[in-house]
Amino acid sequence: MIQIKVYPYTLHFKQPAGTSRGIYTEHKVWFLRATDTQHPDRCGWGEVAPLPNLSCDDTPDFENVLNRTCAQFEEEIDYEGLRNYPSILFGLECALDDLRAYHQPLYDTPFARGEKSITINGLIWMGSYDEMRKRITEKLSAGFHCIKIKIGAIDFEKEYSLLEQIRKDFSSEEIILRVDANGGFSPQEAMTKLERLARLDIHSIEQPIKARQIEAMAALCRDTPLPIALDEELIGVNQLTGKKRLLDTIRPQYIILKPSLHGGKKGCEEWIRLARQREIGYWITSALESNIGLMHIAQWASTFSINIPQGLGTGALYTNNIETPLSLEGEQLWYKKDEKFSRFPQGLAQRF
Repeated sequence: MIQIKVYPYTLHFKQPAGTSRGIYTEHKVWFLRATDTQHPDRCGWGEVAPLPNLSCDDTPDFENVLNRTCAQFEEEIDYEGLRNYPSILFGLECALDDLRAYHQPLYDTPFARGEKSITINGLIWMGSYDEMRKRITEKLSAGFHCIKIKIGAIDFEKEYSLLEQIRKDFSSEEIILRVDANGGFSPQEAMTKLERLARLDIHSIEQPIKARQIEAMAALCRDTPLPIALDEELIGVNQLTGKKRLLDTIRPQYIILKPSLHGGKKGCEEWIRLARQREIGYWITSALESNIGLMHIAQWASTFSINIPQGLGTGALYTNNIETPLSLEGEQLWYKKDEKFSRFPQGLAQRF
């Protein structure tokens, strides 16, 4: 019999993380500990990490639903019953996969065996002009060849000048530039800004306008001078028929998949299958989970054919993150499977 216990934990950002939706200074998550009465010496860990004011399961009764789901858990995940709670689905998948693997890699891939790394992009949070310029310099000095910059919060002209300076210093062959507007552009101004950004050989822009403006987004994707990647647009689209309809209507160039937001691993695999059928590109990113969630996402991502940098660079965001076998060396994320590690900080370990 499988039993699952829930442990709340608050992650603290090293520095404020700014997006066009606001600024994060902390992130409340819940760790799940799965045990099996037939193997009492084993346990598996997962993470439930909805994002405030963004996740479709960020609801007033969320914690009650999580506790009830785990208290009443039987042998299998109720995927249909939990489709509207993607972060819970992902946490359960992780805990059960970890329990079954029992300190072994979750998947038999070169990454999970520690033989091959995953190339990731360097993430630049919003801030003042000087702060963002400093962060960009740090990422480039660390050896990143793909930089993702959050835009839409400070003056666009200042953001554009940052991007313009990078492109003056480095060609698109030397540095790949991605931008993420988090819905920060209005539909009326979006095309003009896309045309200007296209002059800088931008790889792609994520979510240029707010989600649920289907006709406007479809028009942008049809006429855009640079590739558009959907992110927030996928949130809350949890049924298979809705996923098909969204992709067929908007026809984006890319979709970005975050298991905590987009249906867990299984839900994201639905998106990937539909995207491939429509020749829509995709990549996988974390959604501000701790290293527990990130470790699961990275190993899962390694099961797919990866030929562009992934968005898995959030492991260094927190002052009180969780030690795992993940190791970031420049832009290369490694899974050091043979290294010993403590899964939880000392204080939390004592509570468990």
